[in-house]
Amino acid sequence: MKDIMTETKVSSAFTPYQKFIVAVLAFLQFTIILDFMVLSPLGAILMPALQISPSQFGLLVSVYAFSAGASGILAAGFADRFDRKKLLLFFYTGFVLGTFLCAIAPSYHFLLFSRMITGFFGGVIGSVVFAITTDIFSFQMRGRVMGVIQTAFAASQIFGLPLGLFLANHWGWHMPFFLIVAVSVGVGVMIWRKMEPIDAHLKLRPDKNAFHHLIQTISTPRYLQAFATTAFMSTGGFMLMPFSSAFMLHNMGISLDKIPFLYFTTGVSAIIAGPMVGRISDRVGKFKVYVFGSLLTIAMVLIYTNLGVTSLAVAMVVNAVMFTGMFSRMIPAQTLMSAIPAMESRGSFMAVNSSIQQVSGGFASILAGFIVLQGVDGHLERFNLLGYCVVFAVSVTIVMMYFINKKVSA
Repeated sequence: MKDIMTETKVSSAFTPYQKFIVAVLAFLQFTIILDFMVLSPLGAILMPALQISPSQFGLLVSVYAFSAGASGILAAGFADRFDRKKLLLFFYTGFVLGTFLCAIAPSYHFLLFSRMITGFFGGVIGSVVFAITTDIFSFQMRGRVMGVIQTAFAASQIFGLPLGLFLANHWGWHMPFFLIVAVSVGVGVMIWRKMEPIDAHLKLRPDKNAFHHLIQTISTPRYLQAFATTAFMSTGGFMLMPFSSAFMLHNMGISLDKIPFLYFTTGVSAIIAGPMVGRISDRVGKFKVYVFGSLLTIAMVLIYTNLGVTSLAVAMVVNAVMFTGMFSRMIPAQTLMSAIPAMESRGSFMAVNSSIQQVSGGFASILAGFIVLQGVDGHLERFNLLGYCVVFAVSVTIVMMYFINKKVSA
């Protein structure tokens, strides 16, 4: 294990097929992340359009996470019994269907149901993507791979969210979901036609009993430690996201037509930071980069959540630096987590880990909905309390990730 885990300054170059895999998985992640994230900036439009309260909107965001969490547990027992390409296509097809239902939703309750369907299928896809990444790329290359794949988050900020907001402002909140469906169909066809089968794990004869395989996964001590760390990491990220657009609009004084510029700036910084963070983590060590990203995140969250009326320029800088810190945590954390499971239980581990991430995020969204209060003028009260909760969660995960890093190194 030592030669696998040792950080190297020079890694082998990607083959043409590996470059294709990185590109197509990044595009796939773009559609998944955009589908999940687009609801937050639409909050300022959706809440008055559907006449719903902040707590109802928090439920609208979190139902995706709870549904994804349930499907992750259900899929975990079977995740290592199929070709990962076929598994990916199955869940991606369901995700596209769920997104289409969101696009045609006529009411709050129909949209709530549609988000549940989308989460059930979409929530498992991330775990399959990381299992594929771990199967195809060595540990020394994974920081760079994770860095590129995570630029999907940035691309959704730059291209997806501004375009989605533009469509929503001009033709209604349904249009961004139609956009996601159109892009997703193209990505699905590319995967179906070009991706090779990924079935090396089947040669290791995974456990045929799905229930036994699940129990074995959730009872392995080193896996439990990783799951607990994921739970705390997710709690922090999901608390701020649902109300970010409403906070920028009503508290920071950024007009609705200027908010896309904020997402654009944040996305540009993330596209620059993602691959850079991946390369640095491969060279100097994943945990060192994680600690740096965590400390930067703590500082910027405290600043961001206590902002009042702010100029667009200052808001752009604060958001860009804050998301750079978050990326500097996310990429090395995912790389370290990928080294925890054995190949024959990799799919199951990733599915359970994704499930915990989604459920923890769902609880965080609901909790945030109860903490935050909205005045008659739309102003959000107690938003700074969310920042303190995030700081606490990030601080705890530094300690937890330290022990994860020790296990990976050993």
